[in-house]
Amino acid sequence: QVQLVESGGGLVQPGGSLRLSCAAVGSIFDIDAMAWYRQAPGKERELVATITSGGRTTYADSQKGRFTISRDNAKNTVYLQMNSLSPEDTAVYYCYVVVVAFSGLEYDYWGQGTQVTVSS
Repeated sequence: QVQLVESGGGLVQPGGSLRLSCAAVGSIFDIDAMAWYRQAPGKERELVATITSGGRTTYADSQKGRFTISRDNAKNTVYLQMNSLSPEDTAVYYCYVVVVAFSGLEYDYWGQGTQVTVSS
């Protein structure tokens, strides 16, 4: 069993920064892809950024240059550094992790979500 523990959300003023963390804990052999998604009120969940096991990253167009995804493989943790935040970034942010079990099978997991509110 694997759990994803998110932290780092909160209230920030426009132009400010936040850093989200998501740690995978439990029975883990390895971790493949990791990602962040977000869901704003009344909208569908959307992809924010991804990072492969080799460190290759992709970003949604609206986040390029402002957000940075990174990972610490030793800690089974993925981060999202968010800069120049605007009210449009207000959403619940979810981490997504593909875990390789000791069986060799892969399973995907979602974090519980952390609220990010950008407001003056």
